[in-house]
Amino acid sequence: MSSIAQKQVQRQLQKLSPQQIQMIKLLELPAMQLEQRVKQEIEENPVLEEELKEDKGDEENEPKEISVEEYLKEDDTPAYKAHANNYSRDDRQRPVYLSEGRTLQEYLEEQLGFKSLSPREMTIARYLVGSIDEDGYLRRDLTSISDDLAFGMGMEVSVEELERVLKVIQELEPVGVGARNLQECLLLQLSSSDTPTRSQWLAKRILTSYFDEFTKKHYEKLMGRLGVGEEEFRGAIDEIRRLTPKPSNLYNGGGSEATPYIMPDFILDCQNGQFQLSLTSYNIPDIKINRRYVEMIREMAGGDASVKSESDREVLQFVKNKIDSAKWFISAIKQRRDTLMHTMQEILDYQREFFYDGNQSKLRPMILKDIADRTGLDVSTISRVVNSKYIQTHFGIIPLKRLFSEAMQTDSGEEVSSYEIKNILSDCISKEDKRRPLTDEALMDILNGMGYHIARRTVAKYREMLGIPVARLRKQL
Repeated sequence: MSSIAQKQVQRQLQKLSPQQIQMIKLLELPAMQLEQRVKQEIEENPVLEEELKEDKGDEENEPKEISVEEYLKEDDTPAYKAHANNYSRDDRQRPVYLSEGRTLQEYLEEQLGFKSLSPREMTIARYLVGSIDEDGYLRRDLTSISDDLAFGMGMEVSVEELERVLKVIQELEPVGVGARNLQECLLLQLSSSDTPTRSQWLAKRILTSYFDEFTKKHYEKLMGRLGVGEEEFRGAIDEIRRLTPKPSNLYNGGGSEATPYIMPDFILDCQNGQFQLSLTSYNIPDIKINRRYVEMIREMAGGDASVKSESDREVLQFVKNKIDSAKWFISAIKQRRDTLMHTMQEILDYQREFFYDGNQSKLRPMILKDIADRTGLDVSTISRVVNSKYIQTHFGIIPLKRLFSEAMQTDSGEEVSSYEIKNILSDCISKEDKRRPLTDEALMDILNGMGYHIARRTVAKYREMLGIPVARLRKQL
């Protein structure tokens, strides 16, 4: 039987201090989140306060004292001539209400009020409307909704009854709302026309009977099965392309959140070929330690320690800890600023040709290790600096990640950026014959013929990064 014994083991462990952890977290934050983080720290730490910038010329702007005699001599105009008598006695000051736009669900519920539904059907319809997602689809299974109504609201509702109520919802605007898949959504939009044309009738037949073939763009096979010519088939395809895959896009009633905007972390100004780099700091408050707490520490520490009570010592320790925390935070903010500026300056020097006019063909191949070697910082630190950061230039706001790219070697031994390969790929695909689009292998042969040795899987990777589908899905009539 093995015995249990205690022993001491001395090991060296690498641990991050609280200050280093705080610095790492601040380094990752973009400008907008840093502003919120600073304000949060001011609220949590009473020792910290926002440093107000003193306005120049305060003395000149101070109101001058006016004596009673001067005030009385200022104007002899009768009071009734300065009074605007433009209101009746019945007029009352009414508050101005700022109303937000209605959500899609509110708009649908308003339309349900015009339908002749029983109270039970109205309850079911409102529950279904509440299950519609932001795209306008009902992606939940009707069986699951039936179970939710039974357990949550005590209503026994069959799937058939849910189908009937859902048909009523699908008659509402925007057209296509309440569909359970893309095929049903497109068919609902086509069925909304009272007098369908020949092209619309053919488009409805394609979506109903040959949806898989249509999504895979097997156009020749479809024309053979439908027994129609190319011109007639093209008219049906054009009708389908006019439809929207997201019914919510047809509703513009507002109620959605405001479009998020980008606050750049760096501002680059180019004047006469000279660059001036600065950090965005106009929204980030300057902070300092409140002097009253420092003087409080001095007064309490200067007294006789023997006469201090336990509560005084606790207060002293609390204030001291808060001051130390404030110093660490201010130091971390300064270190973050220095690290960001140092890193961005090295990126600017490395990609100087690109920053003159923003031409992506002038981007040099650059990876995180290149900047890490130039700055003397770790690669993980450079990654945190680059992540979610933007720079404002005279040719637009660009993410820092866009400045980094892999290196490709040509036949001449020259290193080019992967952005140049992507531009060539995009140009070749835009000029291809849409009846016979270029495959990845054909694109690889074109690039190899231009001196860029690249594999087919790399072509596929770059094509996907550009958001371009495969050749079969790019095919057009």
